[in-house]
Amino acid sequence: MLEFIPHITLWDLIDILLVSAIIYWILKYLSQTRAVQVLLGLLLFLVLGVIAKALHLYTLSFLFNSLITVGTFGLIVIFQPEIRRLLARLGEQKFGIFASEEEAERVIEEIVRAAATMSEDRIGALIVIEREIDLDNYTEAGTVVDGKISKELLITIFWPGTPLHDGATVIRKDRVYRAGAFLPLSLNPNLPQTVGTRHRAAIGITEETDAVAVVVSEETGTVSVSYGGKLIKNLDPQKLKKVLKGLLIKTPEKRGKFLLLKRKTDEESV
Repeated sequence: MLEFIPHITLWDLIDILLVSAIIYWILKYLSQTRAVQVLLGLLLFLVLGVIAKALHLYTLSFLFNSLITVGTFGLIVIFQPEIRRLLARLGEQKFGIFASEEEAERVIEEIVRAAATMSEDRIGALIVIEREIDLDNYTEAGTVVDGKISKELLITIFWPGTPLHDGATVIRKDRVYRAGAFLPLSLNPNLPQTVGTRHRAAIGITEETDAVAVVVSEETGTVSVSYGGKLIKNLDPQKLKKVLKGLLIKTPEKRGKFLLLKRKTDEESV
């Protein structure tokens, strides 16, 4: 009787564990998107198809099987943005884009100083910091600036009445790369109605890419940071600096401080 039991080797166990981990990671990712609802619908059709076949209801079984086939191809079309985002994240490096920590410190300092001033003056702003994924496909409509980043330049761009103040400004390494760019808005139905256009654009670009977005609310003056489709709100300059360092600098010590701050501010996240 034991001869019918397959012999499982160490490599078989490793193979099973790797496949299980990949399936778990994909399902975990899809659970954060609208795709999970469609997958549940297809699973329901699959179960009904099995039941119909077991009861010898061949016409009904054929109908459910056809719906599953069409639905599978429909998933590729309907959820093309999610699939593209998933593939982009495969090669993503989670943090660290600068040539040196000193360069990163200077860029972060200028962004924090600009955000603090605009917060006091209630000047709306959306600053997007490019990381590993190129943002050119999302910002082609923007105006190329290619200027060294500084507090004064950022405030000038977002000053009310200037031609570029309504769009997003993109930071590439230590330079202001583009300004006046229009970003994709998040379609997340779970976002509160109070989340405005700037914040939806910040969440949208960080859902699609690995960028980090800093938002200053024109209405309240509050400063927020978006990354990975999440939003951390009500950041003072000190907390803003810690968050940006945790996301943009490779140093493990900075990463640890960021994770600690994230746990403290999760209750304020959208």
